[in-house]
Amino acid sequence: MEPDKRIEEIDSEIRRLFEERLEMTKLADEGLTTSEIALRCRKYEREQLGNAGDFDRVLLATIFNLSRSYKLTGYGTAGSPLVDEIRRAIAETPKTFPTTALVACQGVEGAYSQIAADKLFAGADIRFFKNFEGVFKAVEDGVAQYGVLPIENSTYGSVIAVYDLMRVHKFHIVRSIRLKINHRLMAKNSVALEDIREVFSHEQALGQCSEFLKNNPQIKVTIVANTAMAARMVADSSRTDVAAISSPDCAALYGLNIVKDDIMNSDHNYTRFICISKNMEIFPGASKISMMMALGHTPGSLSDTLVKFSSLGLNLTKIESRPIAGRDFEFMFYLDIDCSIYSEDVLTLIGHLDSEPTEFTFLGSYLEV
Repeated sequence: MEPDKRIEEIDSEIRRLFEERLEMTKLADEGLTTSEIALRCRKYEREQLGNAGDFDRVLLATIFNLSRSYKLTGYGTAGSPLVDEIRRAIAETPKTFPTTALVACQGVEGAYSQIAADKLFAGADIRFFKNFEGVFKAVEDGVAQYGVLPIENSTYGSVIAVYDLMRVHKFHIVRSIRLKINHRLMAKNSVALEDIREVFSHEQALGQCSEFLKNNPQIKVTIVANTAMAARMVADSSRTDVAAISSPDCAALYGLNIVKDDIMNSDHNYTRFICISKNMEIFPGASKISMMMALGHTPGSLSDTLVKFSSLGLNLTKIESRPIAGRDFEFMFYLDIDCSIYSEDVLTLIGHLDSEPTEFTFLGSYLEV
């Protein structure tokens, strides 16, 4: 027999045996609680993996992961407080996203967060806070109904300070928006590029304009909390050798002259902002889910988790990991998934993840605009 033909036969037999194994696991689980099933499976899997060689261990781990994912579809969502909360949010959230609200933003007038908030809410009453933590606390304490925060940029990556705060505050994501970012170099009237010796801006904006700054090494870079704050600092300064990297709106707002347009590294420069609330709100049309979970520093812990998503054909659009302070070599993973919260399979997966011993937080289901 030709090798290719035999390989085809072997693959067919492997599929048949795997399907039979899945059916046998269902029979073996009959009459057991979810926790009893998990305990029995872990004991069996540890024994098998402990006696396997390297390649066999990978094969067996894959089989065990797929088997667990298959069984999820049969567990249902009964008994999951989180899934019950999600169902209530879907039923009780208003059918339309609000047009007016008290919204917390970081920075001062002209901040990109304010621009994002104005696009999300036609009549936003915006309150500014000194830092990102102030926005989280305002929402958490009920001082503001919503908060708008930058979370990632298409050229400079994640806003790490926001990700680190996500673990220590209670909130839910209810919307996200992608905003085109056009940075300008601005200074007082009559100040030319060759006059500038120092530039103020936020770390993200400076990173997004790193090529321009590299080509002008005579300019000292100073990081400030916000691009709009940078523009206001220049406007309030008595110096004529300072500039800010900020938005076009800030030039008009603070009476500055645009020295150079569009100094970003890339014209395709977008920042993604999230809108957060204290309570879980899931508005109609929600098509994205965000969550975070802690994974131990053990072989295969991430792949074991990811297979649960891939087995349902779910598209992970973002994975961000951050070390957990005080816990050696443990990481918090933040995941964004393009999927429907209205899917029973997705709800079952969420309920299963929430029931596992690892730390898990459902951050929200929402529409990106």
